[in-house]
Amino acid sequence: MSHGGVRFKVVIPARYASSRLPAKPLLDLGGKPMVARVAERAALSGAEEVWIATDHADIQAAAARHGLSVLLTRADHPTGTDRLAEVVEQRGWDDESIVVNVQGDEPLIDPELIAQVASQLAVSGADITTLAHPLEHAADFQNPNVVKVVCKADGDALYFSRAPIPYPRDHFARVPGKETLPARIPAFRHIGLYAYRVRFLRAFSRLTPSPLEEFEALEQLRALWHGFRINVAVTGLLPMPGVDTPEDAARMQKCFRAE
Repeated sequence: MSHGGVRFKVVIPARYASSRLPAKPLLDLGGKPMVARVAERAALSGAEEVWIATDHADIQAAAARHGLSVLLTRADHPTGTDRLAEVVEQRGWDDESIVVNVQGDEPLIDPELIAQVASQLAVSGADITTLAHPLEHAADFQNPNVVKVVCKADGDALYFSRAPIPYPRDHFARVPGKETLPARIPAFRHIGLYAYRVRFLRAFSRLTPSPLEEFEALEQLRALWHGFRINVAVTGLLPMPGVDTPEDAARMQKCFRAE
């Protein structure tokens, strides 16, 4: 599935602690821990290496039992991106290598999306690439849990927000209740899958957090604030939901039992 022969690596950050679902990466899905299911999907993307980066010996042991490459990383990383930066140092990857960060709680992720975000980084020359999907429903547009992205003509991100952007002023003035979106509005849902150049990951830990990131609670705004390029590829594939809550966990277990 390699897109044009692009070479890339995948790192799956897997923290043991989760406020809503402790030991989440070890959730049993059809006889395998969730983190192993994610790694299996990532391996189908054409990645030359897939690494699990964890802060806990139990996750390390579970990954090793399933024959997966795993690194034990520090427990005090504030973000998954910081954990990736430690992996880069541990492995000694060169500055131009491409690394895709795949969330450890998306066991149904489409390998095609992983390949797409990596190939986009190769062709765009940006520091980071990510994905977006066209928004069709006003309820999603208004929902602060659905992150929106607005781009420039060249596909680079201008801004990410939980607010409804771009705001269709005249349309909403005419439409009571704001229940529809105007035709052709360039409204896009951000998909939180990232490809990075290793040189950016080396720089990231030294960047001061931005006030935008603090108030929006969106880590990618730190990179924009400091002038790094984030290029956005539009995809027609909307990812399957991940696992955040006990309800999600039960639904995912049922899904894997049904296989």
